[in-house]
Amino acid sequence: GSNLTNTTSFTYLGSIVTSDGGADKDIKARLSKARGAFMNLENIWKTHDISRKTKLRFYNSCVLSVLLYGAECWRMTEGDINRLSSFHNICLRKIIRIFWPNKISNVELHKKANSEDMRFMLIRRRWQCNTIGNVLRKITDNITRIALQWTPEGKRKPGRPKNTWRRTVEKEMKEHNKALYHPFIANYHTHKKITVFAS
Repeated sequence: GSNLTNTTSFTYLGSIVTSDGGADKDIKARLSKARGAFMNLENIWKTHDISRKTKLRFYNSCVLSVLLYGAECWRMTEGDINRLSSFHNICLRKIIRIFWPNKISNVELHKKANSEDMRFMLIRRRWQCNTIGNVLRKITDNITRIALQWTPEGKRKPGRPKNTWRRTVEKEMKEHNKALYHPFIANYHTHKKITVFAS
């Protein structure tokens, strides 16, 4: 057999996986691909023959889906969220045709576009996708649930600890009412609501 080469990042199922567990490279790649998808549909955004509702459907299907592919697994920072939010809002403003010097708040923009704030979109995606829902519904001694809750032994390096996917999820659970997440972690086969969260 041949020797395997060590690498700090590789692409797997369309997502970039890095040795430090960060999502910076993957987010940059997603932004680039989504920007290209948006530009390819420039004629649709500019035409007056297609309704705004239809344009937004195109955006959700062809651009937003590209941007947020694999987002449920990202380890996010505030900078990452701001970059994604900025791109999302710029796209919506172009579709709705709101240009300088006209001004509109992001809240009003999302209302006009019948869209969501990117931050909530990412939270909903994390909880709505099967990833965490399936894990939280498993029995307590299941290996995947153990891995989610496991804290390795030893001491970490001095300084501020890096944000992790689990820390992000735990923070969201503390900041929001449980009722917000019940529909997202419901058993999709029986449609029963799960009221017990991972401790």
